[in-house]
Amino acid sequence: MNTSLNAARRQEDLEAAQREVVDLLVIGGGVTGAGVALDAASRGLRTVLLEAHDLAFGTSRWSSKLVHGGLRYLANGDVRLAHESAVERGVLMTRTAPHLTRTLPMLFPLHTNANHFVMAGLKAGNALRIAAGTPAHVLPRPRRVDRHEALALVPGLSPEGLIGGLLSYDGQLVDDAKLVVALARTAAGHGARIITRAKVTALEGDGAEAVDTLTGTAFTVRARAVVNATGVWAGTLAPVRLKPSRGSHLVVDAKTAGLSGTAVTIPVPGERNRYALLLPQTNGRAHLGLTDEPVDEIPDVPVVPESDVDFLLKTASHVLQRELTRQDVLGSYAGLRPLLQAEGSTADLSRNHTVHTAPNGVVTIVGGKLTTYRRMAADAVNATGLTRVPCRTKDIRLVDDRPHPTTPIAPGVTEADVLHAVRHEGALDADDVLDRRTRIGLVPADRAKAGPAVAALLATV
Repeated sequence: MNTSLNAARRQEDLEAAQREVVDLLVIGGGVTGAGVALDAASRGLRTVLLEAHDLAFGTSRWSSKLVHGGLRYLANGDVRLAHESAVERGVLMTRTAPHLTRTLPMLFPLHTNANHFVMAGLKAGNALRIAAGTPAHVLPRPRRVDRHEALALVPGLSPEGLIGGLLSYDGQLVDDAKLVVALARTAAGHGARIITRAKVTALEGDGAEAVDTLTGTAFTVRARAVVNATGVWAGTLAPVRLKPSRGSHLVVDAKTAGLSGTAVTIPVPGERNRYALLLPQTNGRAHLGLTDEPVDEIPDVPVVPESDVDFLLKTASHVLQRELTRQDVLGSYAGLRPLLQAEGSTADLSRNHTVHTAPNGVVTIVGGKLTTYRRMAADAVNATGLTRVPCRTKDIRLVDDRPHPTTPIAPGVTEADVLHAVRHEGALDADDVLDRRTRIGLVPADRAKAGPAVAALLATV
């Protein structure tokens, strides 16, 4: 089973894709598209995936990197989605990607005893975990901690008025882009052809016209069925109406924020059932998010507005001993959620996914959450009617071949990671390495410092 993606294999797959009528053509190389490719290929379908830019180029790399258990959906009364999220979290953490996930302790600081609603929610979330079959050694039960333990877990908390905290656990991805790459590589191991830098210019139910953006050459792929998995860009290829929302994050130094290994759930002052998250990362950084604001324009790479920066810094500083300022912001990123058009604010729109089949036969999958990508993929493949073979991905472990560390070039990244990205993970240039195979690019200063070393390594491959 060859799971390596590189420039040579891309060229072979590009040429082969034009010589045959494939079973399924997937458009989009994010978590959903890569998930569809794996699902289809593992059921024995001849599968081709076309991505206009690079794997995980869009929304999939801009997440909070959490594997949610569905607690928020439960609070909104959506029990079905909450259960689905808890089940899929368990699948990722115990079966398909334990090497790409970890248990994340999360502390809700208490400044009053009147937080029975929050503890009731955490207990309901634990009931979801039990119902999903996720063992307690993976996600321990929630519990209340006293003031002393709360400060030991999160040394940066303001001690003023602190009486304790509520400690719960959720799943965290080592990296969201890495999950997408692992899905694409596993799909390739099952025979899928993964072709990046392939921009679709026309799409029908029996194939697509596209351009190889590396050479400018136009080409055609014919297929028995087509799935549009382009996220917030889905409406450019199919008649679906979306109402995207922006979720912004800031990158700060974990020590500066006073974090160790425990995340902080921060109530937004003056609002009910809305929270910010301060999330420790494995490289000594922390990500502070998250906003939920409607947007009208859909750029390739969203920018975090000043208003989101102010909101996040102000919210976090309410519970921290040290006030966070703009000088503490090392980087920022924003992703656009592909929410279905409906009345109300984007914060209230459903996170359920929908499969839509257009009159021309194109199947579009939109909505949903990163955690539930596998269910989304299965529903999309089922909607094509190509096979009666059931979904197999619950039992397929994603590729796991981490390189041995060598000379460091950035926090948490070594030269071996760069070479592995080019030889096995489909990275075609320095941007792919800096911004997606590693996440060096999240901090501009790190990117500028590591750029020359990455370019020099790529010249040797």
